[in-house]
Amino acid sequence: MEIVLFILKCLFYTISCIVAFYFLLPVVLFTIYILKCGTKKNQNKIKIKSDHLFNYAAIITAHQDSRFIAPFADSFIKQNYRNFKVYVVADDCNKEQLPFFDERIVILHPPIALHSKIKSIQFAINNFNQAHDILIIFDSDNLVHPDYLTNLNSYFQDGFKVVQTHMLSKNIDNTYARLDSIGHIYYTFYERKVKMKLGLSSAILGLGIAIDLNLYKEIGYQNTIGGFDKKLQSQLARKVKQIAFAEDAKVYDEKVEDASVLEKQRTRWIYSYFNHFKESWLLTICGIKNFNLGQILLGASMLRPPIIILLLLLIIILLFTFFINPLLVFWWELIILLFTINFILTIATQSHQKGMLQSLKYLPLLMISQFKALFKINKAKQNFLKTEHKKVIYIDELLKNEFT
Repeated sequence: MEIVLFILKCLFYTISCIVAFYFLLPVVLFTIYILKCGTKKNQNKIKIKSDHLFNYAAIITAHQDSRFIAPFADSFIKQNYRNFKVYVVADDCNKEQLPFFDERIVILHPPIALHSKIKSIQFAINNFNQAHDILIIFDSDNLVHPDYLTNLNSYFQDGFKVVQTHMLSKNIDNTYARLDSIGHIYYTFYERKVKMKLGLSSAILGLGIAIDLNLYKEIGYQNTIGGFDKKLQSQLARKVKQIAFAEDAKVYDEKVEDASVLEKQRTRWIYSYFNHFKESWLLTICGIKNFNLGQILLGASMLRPPIIILLLLLIIILLFTFFINPLLVFWWELIILLFTINFILTIATQSHQKGMLQSLKYLPLLMISQFKALFKINKAKQNFLKTEHKKVIYIDELLKNEFT
C-alpha cells in the first residue's frame, strides 16, 4: 500500500511540475525579453547577405468556397515586389464562379476532389509553370499587405530557409472575433516574436509560412489529413538552424465571429493535439539529444496541452494539494497571480487593435467554448470540421482601417 501511495505522490508532483512549467514559462520569457530587448520596437536583426530577388510561388488552397479568391488575388497583384506567381488550387469549387485575373494568377482545378490541404499544395507544385525559389502557403480567406513580399525577401536574403510571416486579424467586429485575436496575439508574442529575438526557432502556422522549395520537397507526410502545420513544423525544425519570424511581413486572417464556429475550431485543434502527440514528443527528444534549446522549446510548446485542459489540471492539482501538502497552496497562488499579470501585460503591450484589452472580461466565454469542444473530439475523427468564413473584404478597404 505504501508503495502505491508513493507512486501516486510521485505522479502527482510530476504532473504538478509540468503544469507549473507551462504557467511560468511565459513569465520567464517575458522577463528575458524585457531585459534583453527593453521596450524598443522593430529589432529584427536582418543582415542582407545578397541582393537576390527570390522568385515566389504563393499557393492558396480553396476548398468548396471560391468567394475569397478574388480579394486574395487582388492583394497580391498590388504587391510592390514583382517576382512572384499565385497558384490557386480551387478544390471542389464551381469553375463558373472563378473570375480571370492576369497572367500572374494561375487557377488550378483538380480533376478529382482532393479534400486535403497537403494534397492541394502538392497539386500546385506539380503544376508550377516556371521555376520558383520559395513557396508560401495561404488559406483561402487571407489577404497580404502591399509590402509583404518586399519585407519577406530580406529574410531569405539573410539566409533563412523557413520564415513564418506575421498573421494579423482581418476582422475584430464582435466579442468572439476579439477573443480569437487575443489568443493569437498572446501566442504570437511567446512562440514567435520572443523566440526570434532570442535566436530560437519560431512556431509556424498553417498559413503565411514561406519555405525554400527544395527544402519543402524533402518533407514526407505519413498521411495527408489534418494537423498540417504540426507535421510541417516537426520536420522543418529538425532540418534548419532556425525558423524565422517576419514581424514586418503582414498577412491578414479572418477571426471567428460565432460561438458555435469557435467551438468547432477548438474541437479540431484539441483533436489535432492528441493525434500528433508522438511527433511533438519526438521533436522534444531530438532537441534534448542535440542540446538544441530551440527544438526543445518548440517541442515543449507542441506538447503543451490546450489551455482548457491545463486549467482543469490546475483545479484538480489545487484540490489535491490541500490534502497532500497545504504549504504548496501559497506557491500555486503565486504562480496563478504571476501568470494572470503576465497575460494582461502581454495583451496590453502587444495588441495594437481597438478593444482587445477591454475584451479580456469576456474570456470565460472562450473557456466555455473550449470546454464544450472537449466533449466533441470524436466528431473531428469523422469530419474535418472546416471553419466557415464570412468576411469578404479587399485589401484597400482593410488598409483604410488598419489598426497596426
